[in-house]
Amino acid sequence: MGGRDKGLVPFRGRPLVVYALDALRSVAGRVMVSANRNRESYAGFGCPVIADASGEFEGPLAGVLSAMVWAETGLVLTMPCDTPLVTGCMLKRLAEEQAASDCDIAVAHDGERLHPVFLIARASLRVDLRAFLASGERRVEDWLARHQTHRVDYSDVPELFANVNSLEELEVLEARRTQPNA
Repeated sequence: MGGRDKGLVPFRGRPLVVYALDALRSVAGRVMVSANRNRESYAGFGCPVIADASGEFEGPLAGVLSAMVWAETGLVLTMPCDTPLVTGCMLKRLAEEQAASDCDIAVAHDGERLHPVFLIARASLRVDLRAFLASGERRVEDWLARHQTHRVDYSDVPELFANVNSLEELEVLEARRTQPNA
């Protein structure tokens, strides 16, 4: 993104993070942003902004851990900010399948690949996650494998997971005219 904070980069006239917040707000009672920089900018979107507990970049699991510590409920729902086509319906499906399977973690799978940061997990897993990170581990997939994890099938709408990692990818995604329903 040319050194820019991805969540603050505009997509169709709105910062990428707004799409994630809209989707999350449609299914969650409380929403927070996990950010380690530009915290004041993120706070302007009307949510608490929580930084990782450690000062070191430990990857997405550090943000998941921060959400688990912050949570006042038994479950934490997470998603990245770089997937603006995701809808609240998609997140609702994730939550419904977690409840139906009574698993520790439900995670999105598009039929070909896992999307490990699209997950809903028991907040009580924070103890295990803290130990996992303290051991030097960082891979989300490795942490998921330690728990009863249910893959939620999104093979009917894999295009929802189009993510933006560069300005070129942003331009391609902006050129799309339709937004799928999940």
